Amino acid sequence: MAKKKSLLDFYRMKKEGEVAAWVTAYDFPTASFAEQAGMDMILVGDSLGMVVLGYEGTIPVTMEDCISHCQAVRRGAPNTWVIGDMPFGSYQVSDEEAVRNAVRFLKEAAVDCIKLEGGVRVKSRIKAITDAGIVVMGHIGLTPQSSGQFGGYKAQGRTVESARALITDALAVQEAGAYAILVEAVPPEVTAYLTKLLTIPVYSIGAGLCDGQLLISGDMLGKFQAFTPKFVKKYANVAEVETNAFKEYIKDVKERKFPADEHVYHVLDSMEDFEKLFKEFM
Repeated sequence: MAKKKSLLDFYRMKKEGEVAAWVTAYDFPTASFAEQAGMDMILVGDSLGMVVLGYEGTIPVTMEDCISHCQAVRRGAPNTWVIGDMPFGSYQVSDEEAVRNAVRFLKEAAVDCIKLEGGVRVKSRIKAITDAGIVVMGHIGLTPQSSGQFGGYKAQGRTVESARALITDALAVQEAGAYAILVEAVPPEVTAYLTKLLTIPVYSIGAGLCDGQLLISGDMLGKFQAFTPKFVKKYANVAEVETNAFKEYIKDVKERKFPADEHVYHVLDSMEDFEKLFKEFM
């Protein structure tokens, strides 16, 4: 089994031009499959609100939700770098509360680092958490927790003015001590520039080529059916496979084809003895 990557591995990979591949996972089996496949990292994203819990967005997701799912993922992928996503409300109030909640991720779920959204406005949060000895990944561009301020889930950095703000955010995240940064829904030209500008790894979700790529497992596996972002490539259609399996099961049950003889546990004593037993209750 491959050795779990460390911070130094991700820095080396950027330096040598080796691209990191990672996905989200929210449960034991998905994490286990990702580790078996050789995934570099796993993010337990607050996207679990939509993909797993059926919310319309990420805002309702709680610390308890995130900790519980991180615990399951860690059990499924003990040898993979796991990132815990800090949910809305867990770091917005103060540096102290941000540190307190980040500590919970490490103590209760054994994650390797945490991720939070924002640039300049969360610079003090990132610094406080890193000063506490916790590894932090930044997240800029389309930040779902604050998407209402953008007027919805809209790509960022498409104009010179918004790209300037994005670059300023990226530099703030790096200066605050984050080990890496995730860029979401940003033009590839801007992402390529950030990759050269920053000394820390720059990862993309819908932002073109850079030091690594992230996809939501529910999207790439075809499990999440509400919508599919433009930047997603589907590698499977698990929803269709599962739905068809359920249909076949229903049909077998209705037609009394399941369970068959090979699916049951037969009696150990003689049927004559069992028939005598049954007569006792008639």
